[in-house]
Amino acid sequence: MGANVSTQPELPAKASTKKQSEVFNEKMGYFDLNQHLRGLSLDVGNYENTDKNPISTESLDTWETKLLADPKNVLAQNAFAKNAIVDVIGTSNSETLSKDKYLFNVEVETIGSPSYFNNQNASGRCWIFATSNILRTHVIKRYNLKPDHFQVSQSYLFFYDKLEKANFFLDNIIDTTEEPLDSRLIQYLFQAPVSDGGQWDMIVNLVTKYGIVPHELFPDSAQASASSRLNYIVTEKLREFALILRGLLTDEATSEQDIKTVKQSMMKEIYNIIALSLGTPPKPTDSFTWEFIDKDGTFKSFETNPIDFYKTHVKFDAAKHFSLIHDPRNPYEKLYTVDRLNNISNGKPIEYVNLELSVIKKTAIKMLKKNEPIFFGSDVGKFSNSQSGILDTGAYDYELGFGTSLKINKEERLRTGSSQMTHAMVITGVHLDKAGVPVRWKIENSWGDAVGEKGYFLMTDAWFDEYVFQIVTNEKFVDPKTFNIWTKKEYSVLPFFDPMGALA
Repeated sequence: MGANVSTQPELPAKASTKKQSEVFNEKMGYFDLNQHLRGLSLDVGNYENTDKNPISTESLDTWETKLLADPKNVLAQNAFAKNAIVDVIGTSNSETLSKDKYLFNVEVETIGSPSYFNNQNASGRCWIFATSNILRTHVIKRYNLKPDHFQVSQSYLFFYDKLEKANFFLDNIIDTTEEPLDSRLIQYLFQAPVSDGGQWDMIVNLVTKYGIVPHELFPDSAQASASSRLNYIVTEKLREFALILRGLLTDEATSEQDIKTVKQSMMKEIYNIIALSLGTPPKPTDSFTWEFIDKDGTFKSFETNPIDFYKTHVKFDAAKHFSLIHDPRNPYEKLYTVDRLNNISNGKPIEYVNLELSVIKKTAIKMLKKNEPIFFGSDVGKFSNSQSGILDTGAYDYELGFGTSLKINKEERLRTGSSQMTHAMVITGVHLDKAGVPVRWKIENSWGDAVGEKGYFLMTDAWFDEYVFQIVTNEKFVDPKTFNIWTKKEYSVLPFFDPMGALA
């Protein structure tokens, strides 16, 4: 694969006194040049009198001649001119088709239908949808409901997340008055104070404080389904309010009570904007009647409220579930958090136990065998086909199209900003070979049932290796050592700009 050279390239004259397989570097000593080049073919010539800039009329002419001398490159150029790159380099051979079959020998027994209120549309609420798909599973099982007849309200959690994030932002502004306005931290805070995205521990904060309601009690509005304009309005107001607060906080005449009064008034305005856009949801202790007909045709009715519905009817204790991550940059078997990352002031911090990937996979398989769907975070935009629903590192052949392949690994992608958690979904199955090794995984996405296999996606195990960063589990599925790492709360704090702070 790649443009590997079988022998060492001829080196420029100044280095030719060394063996061709060795080059001396004062800081590093002797090393194998090819090991660092990752298969790059050196175009070695006489550069004694050339400019430092390798782009010249002469080099452009040489590069063009060499490129178009190969008829395959002419064909590729013509194909790319009229088609999307991924359509040209997408693989479709029999080996790939066989590997990517929607066939799994371990699946959870009950999961809600992807066709029933499971489309986040033009919003970044995947983490809320993934959570909703897990929560509704427990309600469907408990009350013998049809899979396509029940969903929890994603918009309910979305409303309170937006409101709490606005408050969290203003608290951060108050806390960072001494920072220059153009500092990296302040610019980070200003960037996206009410982002649609979130993390598992933010869910814990929301359901603990606000509970859950059925979808029919607070369905999506147009603004929940397409949230960009709402986000724009709220973000601009928060930036405006932040400047006001920073001005007041530098004025010695301003009292602590003045700041509290001003902030309260600001939050009222933010509430008005969100409520006008999304509607006014029930408050955590507002009573409502939940009615349904189960699979057997039996009518049932319960008087409840959001907090009670979560505790009594969902009966899923989110606070007892925690995140395992695979971050090859940092030491394993340690607990991490991210500075300034949360949705609720003084809420539960973001918590990640960093483990080897093999341990994470074993945990996931245990969960699936016990009928537990799995919340997970990944970088969904890499080597994925959103229409077919295939997540496969072999989905696209860059070598065939461009004569070179992508040779940057998981750790390097994290270090260079190439990769991070961008999307949360739910693992609902796995296909194991005769030795019990995973081959592919079944995924419930939140993009509706018109994509993938009626809303389900397929993830190869190789894709899991490269682009899955997180799963959520509980004490039953990990060893005591891992659980102890989580419960001891001895954090290593990652900076606010760390890719593990990305919101799925």
